[in-house]
Amino acid sequence: MKRQPGPLMAIIFACAAALALALALVAPASAQAQNAPQSHPKGDPIRLVAFGDSLTAGYGLPQGAAFPNALERALKAKGYNVQVANAGVSGDTASGGLDRLDWSVPDGTDGVIVELGANDMLRGLDPAIPRKSIESIVERLQARNIPVMLAGMYASRNLGADYAQKFDSLYPDIAKKHGLVLYPFFLDGVAGDASLNLQDGLHPTAKGIEIIVARILPTVEKFLATLPQR
Repeated sequence: MKRQPGPLMAIIFACAAALALALALVAPASAQAQNAPQSHPKGDPIRLVAFGDSLTAGYGLPQGAAFPNALERALKAKGYNVQVANAGVSGDTASGGLDRLDWSVPDGTDGVIVELGANDMLRGLDPAIPRKSIESIVERLQARNIPVMLAGMYASRNLGADYAQKFDSLYPDIAKKHGLVLYPFFLDGVAGDASLNLQDGLHPTAKGIEIIVARILPTVEKFLATLPQR
């Protein structure tokens, strides 16, 4: 007659079966953890265009110190796979930017940071002029399904309170109307500080650009989070 296993053997068999089942469940989970995507996947880079004037172009700065370069470095340091193209032209007004928009922002661009209007303000142009041009830039990019982040500017207070109100408000107005991520003042933390600007008092030094990037970075990250997932 065949012996039936005793209580001790039955316990051993049950434990072995439970261990085998646990290993079978853990192995797939471990494989899934190893294959889980990172927060910023290493596929094709996110292609951004910084579209602006001399503040974007890097007027008076050494090669590699302009805003787009510094922003790209800061984003990569945080794990983003990103390329930031420099589409800044010194002296450009908002109207000048509109004129060159189509060839400055190529197809395949994932997002555009628009920084324009400072030269309009410095020339004392009616704020209605940059308002119309910047809104047209936004509308044309959105018609191409290219998301836009708007970097605002404040008017010099010596132009008068009425001018400042009309100029300053154009950026939040456009951002609200078109559902844009807005950074209110591109030169925040730098404007008016002689140690952070070139001798002309208008253009940031390389150190000034680093401060601009550090301050704008959370807003750029917010913008990146709005881009369509690939």
